Amino acid sequence: MVRLLLASLVLTLASPALAAETLTIYSGRNEKLVGPLLKKFTEKTGVEVKVRYGETPQLAATLLEEGAKTPADVFFAQDAGALGALAKAGQLQVLPKETLDKVDARFRSPQGVWVGTSGRARVVAYNTKKVKADTLPKSILGFTDAKWKGRLGWAPTNASFQSFVTALRLLKGDEAATQWLKGIQANAPRVYKNNSAIIEALGRGEIDAGFVNHYYLYSAKKNKADLPVANYFVAAGDPGALVNVAGVAILKGSKNTDAAKKLAAYLLDAEAQTYFAQETSEFPLVSGVKLAEGLPALDKVGSPDLDLSKLDDLRGTVKLLQDTGVL
Repeated sequence: MVRLLLASLVLTLASPALAAETLTIYSGRNEKLVGPLLKKFTEKTGVEVKVRYGETPQLAATLLEEGAKTPADVFFAQDAGALGALAKAGQLQVLPKETLDKVDARFRSPQGVWVGTSGRARVVAYNTKKVKADTLPKSILGFTDAKWKGRLGWAPTNASFQSFVTALRLLKGDEAATQWLKGIQANAPRVYKNNSAIIEALGRGEIDAGFVNHYYLYSAKKNKADLPVANYFVAAGDPGALVNVAGVAILKGSKNTDAAKKLAAYLLDAEAQTYFAQETSEFPLVSGVKLAEGLPALDKVGSPDLDLSKLDDLRGTVKLLQDTGVL
């Protein structure tokens, strides 16, 4: 009898703690990238994680469909637009002020329901044997000039490119975005499946310039240091200088809020921010963390003044890409 009572007492004390210290994460960031970091989080905090990996847009759609019944505690998204869509649907809870305050207001939710964990800038990558940096346009809009005909590469199906087009729509209007897309189309760009393929094509000399995220070049140069490709940052404030973020949010229905807050805080501590900076060459969003070699300071990039939550209109952007014949 005494043994049964003791066993019951142990279960009563242990079970809630165990439940509270196991997180279900929906991650739009791939396992190869963030798996090691989540393992370090568990080692440091004792919080176990169950991770569902997938593409950010699809996971966001799943969360919207699951609503309050979702088993997810945390959404670790590849871009702010998906987080904005969930915020608009009222599915996210407010993060602790001390977590939000670690990141510049440009890179977090105005309502405090998500926070950026790392940044990536849009750049024009170019072949250094065929192009001199001082001949490149100061604005992304300048690449509609006919002198770039047959020299460009882009990846219209890529999510990061589509986020850029959404930003262009927000900053300059749908008409200007339409004219830019038509102007690039008139220059007969080569079409690639993703950013990496553009960098590879630049290295082969197949194209002179291409529209990518900054860190793909760093990844490529780890395997081939002498690749004749460099990143070009357009003028500060230009739509082509967009810095989008990966970010984290806690679902409103989470039953493990304390553990989820620990994860959000961990992703912004020095260990995690250094991991993003050195392993993936992304921009750390917390001050005092050393950047990857050759990367300019984030405030020098000059991302345009834009609420990144508003990058959620993917459907409107895809329609525009279809209407202009890009897709």
